[in-house]
Amino acid sequence: MKWRGCPPNMQRRHVKKRNKPYKPRYGRRKAEQPDIKDAFAPGEQVRLNRFIARCGVCSRREADTLISEGHIAVNGQTVTEMGTQVTTKDIVEVHGRRIVPVGLTYIILNKPTNTITTTDDERDRRSVMDLLELPEEDASGLFPVGRLDRNTTGVLLITSDGDLAHRLMHPSYEIDKVYVVDTKEDVTDGQVEKLTSGIALDDGPAKAEHAALVDPQSRRRVAISIHEGRNRQVRRMFESLGLTVSHLERVQYAGLTTDGVRRGKWRRLSRDEVASLYRKVKL
Repeated sequence: MKWRGCPPNMQRRHVKKRNKPYKPRYGRRKAEQPDIKDAFAPGEQVRLNRFIARCGVCSRREADTLISEGHIAVNGQTVTEMGTQVTTKDIVEVHGRRIVPVGLTYIILNKPTNTITTTDDERDRRSVMDLLELPEEDASGLFPVGRLDRNTTGVLLITSDGDLAHRLMHPSYEIDKVYVVDTKEDVTDGQVEKLTSGIALDDGPAKAEHAALVDPQSRRRVAISIHEGRNRQVRRMFESLGLTVSHLERVQYAGLTTDGVRRGKWRRLSRDEVASLYRKVKL
Protein backbone atom coordinates (compact mmCIF):
# COMPACT_ATOMS: atom_id res chain seq x y z
CA MET A 1 0.00 0.00 0.00
CA LYS A 2 1.53 3.31 -1.03
CA TRP A 3 0.73 6.45 0.88
CA ARG A 4 1.05 9.69 -1.01
CA GLY A 5 1.67 11.61 2.21
CA CYS A 6 4.96 9.80 2.90
CA PRO A 7 8.18 11.76 2.42
CA PRO A 8 10.14 10.92 -0.77
CA ASN A 9 11.83 7.51 -0.61
CA MET A 10 10.54 6.94 2.93
CA GLN A 11 9.38 3.41 2.19
CA ARG A 12 12.76 2.43 0.81
CA ARG A 13 14.65 4.12 3.63
CA HIS A 14 12.67 2.45 6.36
CA VAL A 15 12.25 -1.01 4.91
CA LYS A 16 15.77 -1.77 3.81
CA LYS A 17 18.78 -0.58 5.77
CA ARG A 18 21.67 0.84 3.84
CA ASN A 19 25.09 -0.67 4.31
CA LYS A 20 26.93 2.17 2.61
CA PRO A 21 29.22 4.20 4.89
CA TYR A 22 28.24 7.78 5.56
CA LYS A 23 29.97 10.25 3.27
CA PRO A 24 29.98 13.90 4.32
CA ARG A 25 28.96 16.44 1.74
CA TYR A 26 31.70 18.62 0.35
CA GLY A 27 31.69 21.43 -2.13
CA ARG A 28 28.19 22.71 -1.42
CA ARG A 29 27.55 26.00 -3.09
CA LYS A 30 28.08 28.95 -0.81
CA ALA A 31 24.64 30.31 -1.65
CA GLU A 32 23.00 27.27 -0.03
CA GLN A 33 24.81 27.54 3.29
CA PRO A 34 23.59 30.74 5.03
CA ASP A 35 21.14 29.95 7.81
CA ILE A 36 20.59 33.43 9.17
CA LYS A 37 17.67 35.66 8.36
CA ASP A 38 18.53 39.31 8.93
CA ALA A 39 16.64 40.62 11.94
CA PHE A 40 16.06 44.24 10.80
CA ALA A 41 17.50 46.78 8.42
CA PRO A 42 19.46 49.59 10.10
CA GLY A 43 17.08 52.34 11.20
CA GLU A 44 13.95 50.31 10.38
CA GLN A 45 11.06 51.03 12.73
CA VAL A 46 9.21 47.97 14.02
CA ARG A 47 6.64 47.24 16.68
CA LEU A 48 8.14 46.45 20.05
CA ASN A 49 6.60 42.98 20.28
CA ARG A 50 8.11 42.03 16.92
CA PHE A 51 11.50 43.37 18.01
CA ILE A 52 11.41 41.21 21.14
CA ALA A 53 10.35 38.11 19.18
CA ARG A 54 13.13 38.60 16.62
CA CYS A 55 15.66 38.77 19.47
CA GLY A 56 14.65 35.18 20.27
CA VAL A 57 13.13 36.04 23.66
CA CYS A 58 9.61 34.74 23.02
CA SER A 59 6.71 34.95 20.57
CA ARG A 60 4.93 38.21 19.75
CA ARG A 61 1.92 37.20 21.84
CA GLU A 62 4.11 36.47 24.85
CA ALA A 63 5.93 39.75 24.24
CA ASP A 64 2.60 41.58 24.45
CA THR A 65 2.12 40.09 27.90
CA LEU A 66 5.58 41.20 29.00
CA ILE A 67 4.86 44.71 27.73
CA SER A 68 1.44 44.98 29.41
CA GLU A 69 2.88 43.75 32.72
CA GLY A 70 5.60 46.40 32.66
CA HIS A 71 8.62 44.13 32.19
CA ILE A 72 9.96 46.01 29.15
CA ALA A 73 12.00 49.20 29.16
CA VAL A 74 13.03 51.27 26.12
CA ASN A 75 15.90 53.70 26.61
CA GLY A 76 15.51 53.42 30.37
CA GLN A 77 11.74 54.05 30.43
CA THR A 78 9.19 51.33 31.20
CA VAL A 79 6.85 50.84 28.24
CA THR A 80 3.33 49.39 28.45
CA GLU A 81 1.89 50.65 25.16
CA MET A 82 1.53 47.85 22.60
CA GLY A 83 2.05 49.96 19.50
CA THR A 84 5.44 51.34 20.55
CA GLN A 85 7.89 51.53 17.65
CA VAL A 86 11.62 50.94 18.09
CA THR A 87 14.75 50.68 15.95
CA THR A 88 18.06 48.90 16.42
CA LYS A 89 19.46 52.15 17.87
CA ASP A 90 17.08 51.95 20.86
CA ILE A 91 18.12 50.20 24.07
CA VAL A 92 15.46 47.58 24.83
CA GLU A 93 15.57 45.69 28.13
CA VAL A 94 13.58 42.68 29.32
CA HIS A 95 13.54 42.24 33.11
CA GLY A 96 16.42 44.71 33.27
CA ARG A 97 18.59 42.87 30.75
CA ARG A 98 19.33 44.38 27.36
CA ILE A 99 18.38 42.40 24.27
CA VAL A 100 20.05 42.91 20.90
CA PRO A 101 18.67 41.77 17.54
CA VAL A 102 21.13 39.63 15.66
CA GLY A 103 20.86 37.24 12.76
CA LEU A 104 18.47 34.43 13.59
CA THR A 105 19.66 30.83 13.60
CA TYR A 106 17.85 27.77 12.23
CA ILE A 107 19.14 24.24 12.87
CA ILE A 108 17.88 20.75 12.08
CA LEU A 109 18.95 18.07 14.55
CA ASN A 110 18.58 14.33 14.02
CA LYS A 111 17.59 13.58 17.59
CA PRO A 112 18.86 10.33 19.13
CA THR A 113 17.21 8.34 21.92
CA ASN A 114 17.80 9.01 25.62
CA THR A 115 17.87 12.77 25.04
CA ILE A 116 15.37 15.27 26.41
CA THR A 117 13.99 18.17 24.39
CA THR A 118 14.69 21.11 26.69
CA THR A 119 17.22 23.92 26.87
CA ASP A 120 18.38 22.71 30.30
CA ASP A 121 17.47 20.14 32.94
CA GLU A 122 17.55 20.37 36.72
CA ARG A 123 18.42 16.66 36.89
CA ASP A 124 21.43 17.17 34.61
CA ARG A 125 20.16 14.74 31.98
CA ARG A 126 21.48 15.00 28.43
CA SER A 127 19.59 17.64 26.48
CA VAL A 128 19.33 18.20 22.74
CA MET A 129 21.20 21.47 23.31
CA ASP A 130 24.21 19.50 24.54
CA LEU A 131 24.46 17.86 21.11
CA LEU A 132 25.02 21.17 19.33
CA GLU A 133 28.33 21.82 21.08
CA LEU A 134 28.17 25.52 20.24
CA PRO A 135 29.98 28.30 22.08
CA GLU A 136 27.76 29.94 24.69
CA GLU A 137 27.49 33.17 22.71
CA ASP A 138 26.28 31.24 19.63
CA ALA A 139 23.86 29.02 21.57
CA SER A 140 22.30 31.96 23.42
CA GLY A 141 18.62 32.36 22.51
CA LEU A 142 18.31 28.95 20.82
CA PHE A 143 15.45 26.66 21.79
CA PRO A 144 13.77 23.54 20.35
CA VAL A 145 10.48 24.02 18.51
CA GLY A 146 8.01 21.74 20.24
CA ARG A 147 9.05 18.53 21.96
CA LEU A 148 9.91 14.96 21.19
CA ASP A 149 9.79 12.60 24.14
CA ARG A 150 13.01 11.15 25.49
CA ASN A 151 13.13 8.04 23.31
CA THR A 152 11.60 9.43 20.12
CA THR A 153 14.16 10.08 17.38
CA GLY A 154 14.29 12.15 14.22
CA VAL A 155 13.64 15.67 12.96
CA LEU A 156 13.87 18.46 15.51
CA LEU A 157 14.00 22.15 14.60
CA ILE A 158 16.06 24.39 16.88
CA THR A 159 16.00 28.15 16.37
CA SER A 160 16.24 31.58 17.95
CA ASP A 161 13.23 32.84 15.95
CA GLY A 162 10.45 33.08 18.53
CA ASP A 163 7.86 34.40 16.09
CA LEU A 164 8.34 31.54 13.63
CA ALA A 165 8.42 28.93 16.41
CA HIS A 166 5.13 30.17 17.86
CA ARG A 167 3.33 29.84 14.53
CA LEU A 168 4.83 26.46 13.70
CA MET A 169 3.51 25.09 16.99
CA HIS A 170 0.09 26.74 16.72
CA PRO A 171 -2.54 24.19 15.56
CA SER A 172 -4.27 26.72 13.28
CA TYR A 173 -1.38 26.49 10.79
CA GLU A 174 -1.74 22.68 10.53
CA ILE A 175 1.96 21.93 10.23
CA ASP A 176 2.55 18.35 9.03
CA LYS A 177 4.48 16.02 11.30
CA VAL A 178 5.20 12.58 9.82
CA TYR A 179 6.25 9.63 11.99
CA VAL A 180 7.27 6.05 11.33
CA VAL A 181 6.07 3.78 14.13
CA ASP A 182 7.44 0.29 14.78
CA THR A 183 5.20 -1.97 16.85
CA LYS A 184 5.69 -5.29 18.62
CA GLU A 185 2.37 -6.60 17.31
CA ASP A 186 0.96 -6.87 13.78
CA VAL A 187 -1.22 -3.90 12.85
CA THR A 188 -4.57 -4.72 11.25
CA ASP A 189 -6.25 -2.74 8.47
CA GLY A 190 -8.98 -1.86 10.95
CA GLN A 191 -6.46 -0.36 13.35
CA VAL A 192 -4.93 1.71 10.55
CA GLU A 193 -8.39 3.02 9.64
CA LYS A 194 -9.07 3.78 13.30
CA LEU A 195 -6.01 6.04 13.41
CA THR A 196 -7.54 8.29 10.74
CA SER A 197 -11.16 8.08 11.86
CA GLY A 198 -10.38 9.17 15.42
CA ILE A 199 -9.37 7.82 18.81
CA ALA A 200 -10.56 8.95 22.24
CA LEU A 201 -7.65 9.95 24.49
CA ASP A 202 -7.69 11.26 28.04
CA ASP A 203 -7.21 14.84 26.84
CA GLY A 204 -9.72 14.64 23.98
CA PRO A 205 -10.15 12.97 20.59
CA ALA A 206 -7.15 12.60 18.28
CA LYS A 207 -6.79 11.46 14.71
CA ALA A 208 -4.14 11.19 12.03
CA GLU A 209 -4.40 13.06 8.75
CA HIS A 210 -2.95 9.99 6.99
CA ALA A 211 -1.89 6.53 8.11
CA ALA A 212 -0.65 3.52 6.17
CA LEU A 213 1.57 0.47 6.42
CA VAL A 214 5.06 1.37 5.19
CA ASP A 215 5.55 -2.09 3.68
CA PRO A 216 2.57 -4.34 2.83
CA GLN A 217 4.75 -7.38 3.60
CA SER A 218 5.37 -6.21 7.16
CA ARG A 219 2.53 -5.26 9.46
CA ARG A 220 4.71 -3.85 12.20
CA ARG A 221 5.68 -0.52 10.64
CA VAL A 222 3.19 2.30 10.11
CA ALA A 223 3.61 5.82 8.70
CA ILE A 224 1.37 8.41 10.31
CA SER A 225 0.89 12.12 9.71
CA ILE A 226 -0.61 14.47 12.30
CA HIS A 227 -1.09 18.22 12.67
CA GLU A 228 -1.35 18.36 16.44
CA GLY A 229 1.52 18.06 18.88
CA ARG A 230 0.12 16.93 22.21
CA ASN A 231 2.31 15.22 24.78
CA ARG A 232 3.20 11.66 23.64
CA GLN A 233 0.23 11.82 21.26
CA VAL A 234 1.38 9.25 18.70
CA ARG A 235 2.44 6.73 21.35
CA ARG A 236 -0.86 7.14 23.19
CA MET A 237 -2.88 6.67 19.99
CA PHE A 238 -1.17 3.35 19.31
CA GLU A 239 -1.37 2.24 22.94
CA SER A 240 -5.12 2.92 22.91
CA LEU A 241 -5.39 0.38 20.09
CA GLY A 242 -3.57 -2.23 22.15
CA LEU A 243 -0.32 -1.81 20.22
CA THR A 244 3.11 -1.57 21.85
CA VAL A 245 5.45 0.97 20.25
CA SER A 246 9.00 -0.39 20.03
CA HIS A 247 10.44 2.58 18.15
CA LEU A 248 9.14 5.98 17.09
CA GLU A 249 10.87 8.31 14.63
CA ARG A 250 9.72 11.65 13.27
CA VAL A 251 10.84 11.60 9.65
CA GLN A 252 9.41 14.93 8.56
CA TYR A 253 8.49 18.23 10.19
CA ALA A 254 7.02 21.08 8.14
CA GLY A 255 8.65 19.57 5.06
CA LEU A 256 12.08 19.24 6.71
CA THR A 257 13.80 15.85 6.90
CA THR A 258 17.08 14.50 8.30
CA ASP A 259 18.36 13.31 4.93
CA GLY A 260 22.16 13.50 5.02
CA VAL A 261 22.24 14.10 8.78
CA ARG A 262 23.40 11.21 10.94
CA ARG A 263 21.73 10.42 14.25
CA GLY A 264 22.91 12.86 16.91
CA LYS A 265 24.26 15.32 14.32
CA TRP A 266 22.85 18.58 12.96
CA ARG A 267 23.06 21.09 10.16
CA ARG A 268 21.96 24.65 9.53
CA LEU A 269 19.00 25.38 7.28
CA SER A 270 19.48 27.03 3.91
CA ARG A 271 17.78 30.33 3.12
CA ASP A 272 15.35 28.48 0.83
CA GLU A 273 14.33 26.17 3.69
CA VAL A 274 13.80 29.11 6.03
CA ALA A 275 11.76 30.91 3.37
CA SER A 276 9.62 27.78 2.94
CA LEU A 277 8.88 27.70 6.68
CA TYR A 278 7.89 31.35 6.60
CA ARG A 279 5.50 30.71 3.72
CA LYS A 280 3.87 27.81 5.58
CA VAL A 281 2.99 30.06 8.53
CA LYS A 282 2.23 33.17 6.43
CA LEU A 283 5.02 35.35 7.78
